[in-house]
Amino acid sequence: SNYDTDVFTGTIEAIEKIIGLKYNSPSFFHPLTGVFEERTDIAFRVISDHIRAICFTIADGQLPSNTGAGYVIRRILRRAARYYFSNLNYKKPLLTQLVSLIANQFESVFPEVKKQQDFIERVIKEEEEAFLITLDKGLIRLNDFIIATPDEPGAIISGKNAFELYDTFGFPLDLTKLIATENNLTVDEAGFQKEMQQQKDRSRAAAVLDTEDWVSLVENASSKFTGYDSLEARSNVIKYRKVSSKTKGFYQLILDSTPFYAESGGQVGDTGTLHFGDEIIEVTNTKKENGLIIHFTDKLPAVISSTVIAKVNAQRRKDIMLHHTATHLMHSALRNVLGKHVGQKGSLVNEEHLRFDFSHFAKVTDEEVAAVEKLVNEKIRENIPVVIKSMHKDEAIALGAMALFGEKYGDVVRVVIIDPNYSLELCGGTHVGSTGELGIFKIKHESAVAAGVRRIEAVCGYAAEQYINKTFAEMGVIRGLLKNPKDIQRSIENLSAENSSLSKKIEGLEARQLVGIRNELLRKDEIINNVTFVGEIIEVGNADALKKLCVDLKNHLHDHVVVLCANIDGKAFVAIGISDTVVVAKNLDATKIIKEHIAAMIRGGGGGQKNLATAGGQDISNLKEVIEKVRSLL
Repeated sequence: SNYDTDVFTGTIEAIEKIIGLKYNSPSFFHPLTGVFEERTDIAFRVISDHIRAICFTIADGQLPSNTGAGYVIRRILRRAARYYFSNLNYKKPLLTQLVSLIANQFESVFPEVKKQQDFIERVIKEEEEAFLITLDKGLIRLNDFIIATPDEPGAIISGKNAFELYDTFGFPLDLTKLIATENNLTVDEAGFQKEMQQQKDRSRAAAVLDTEDWVSLVENASSKFTGYDSLEARSNVIKYRKVSSKTKGFYQLILDSTPFYAESGGQVGDTGTLHFGDEIIEVTNTKKENGLIIHFTDKLPAVISSTVIAKVNAQRRKDIMLHHTATHLMHSALRNVLGKHVGQKGSLVNEEHLRFDFSHFAKVTDEEVAAVEKLVNEKIRENIPVVIKSMHKDEAIALGAMALFGEKYGDVVRVVIIDPNYSLELCGGTHVGSTGELGIFKIKHESAVAAGVRRIEAVCGYAAEQYINKTFAEMGVIRGLLKNPKDIQRSIENLSAENSSLSKKIEGLEARQLVGIRNELLRKDEIINNVTFVGEIIEVGNADALKKLCVDLKNHLHDHVVVLCANIDGKAFVAIGISDTVVVAKNLDATKIIKEHIAAMIRGGGGGQKNLATAGGQDISNLKEVIEKVRSLL
């Protein structure tokens, strides 16, 4: 067997040490099915094979994702995780612990794994942790389906159940099929695809548009984009149609030539005006459909067949171009600061800001954010010309150009060059003439979007100026509130420490107050049908205190029902505690009492468990009646 060669034996031995089980062991007790199964050897082989595939592909630049080749890697990784989770009873990330072994083993023939070892480990660990969270619950749910399936030849897991595992627990269909096969079952794949299609149809229905047929004014005419060179064009409408949504109606127009850029590659569509003689029609958006540039308007002109002057909103376009060029500068800066693994995963470029999603498996530190900002601003101050060339796609790729937005390109492409040694991108968007036009660049936020994907929001030009001025204004207000300290950071730290200290003192006082209230309540208990009943309106500072008192009283009472009410800042709050013995003996359920009786009385809602439930509402006038209602149930 291949697995008996030294290509795999080192990995298998490492797995043995980590999980404490032996390869070629006779059998293994499966905790989920409750039977002995001889599957440990298969699990060892799957893991030792899959970890190699995962390491090499990540080192080559392909990261796990939900689409394309990335989804293949994610499925391989999840398949391996499922084997060690189910068949080896190992519940922690395992694959990430094997990366160093693979890196050392293949260092002489594929050094990229060793060079990127830390990064590969972070990628795999985050993927494993994310999947293991849902795997446990998903396997329990799948086991429920397996148990419920008749034990007979040809038995199947329904497509609906398979889709629930996919939609809720992230189980790809092939993983469900694999586990089903191990249990002598099959999966209704046609039913799964039907459920998938129904979900897609529901999504489409939520955003359904009623689109009328095109009205053609000129047959077989084409539409030409002229907006790279000019923001104004003399044109004619070649077709139009009416579109209605649930909330409004609007129109779509196609011109034979237009300066309006259609939303594409993350850059938003242009707005502006169409001048039909003296009549001016506002263009609210521009999109592309089947290669045609579509202008959105709220109305049609009186004479649609007349010549039209199309004018793009010049200032808005300029602000968009600033942010688009800034996106290219930032993308290259991120690759310089964080590493060449950074790749675009999504973007938005408009007049207000840029949003850029990229592959990276750790939070970008404040120091790294500062380094990216510094590099981009350096390139802005260098006032580098933004050169745009059209060339054959193969030539562009040979130069090292990146497809920033993942667009579909023809044989001839536009290449945006901002210093050939710094930024070279395939891009169909619009850009400024030189980097100096950006003025200044500022990152506003850095955050996580999904596993392995980070997001940066940034501004440049006038938007950056506004953001900086707003930030300084806010700092001025904060300084004023703090009495203009010399060191604002230390002042805030001192204030926070003082607040924390006072909060602890208040908590101590509240705790002593609750002890006093508890003792007072214990003196007011009464016996109703052999059950101790405590019902009072009390004064407390927050609703959580009612709950704490119910729990505390439980330690001092046996068979009991407690109902505590309070008026807190003009709102009604109620907590009901019932001992477990009374829940059973008297068939009382605190949650049912809240929902069926109390909620309406205080004009609110609530819930909880059978032995402890709470409610809040707007009406404080019926708190005495609330107590009497619970008393009457005894």
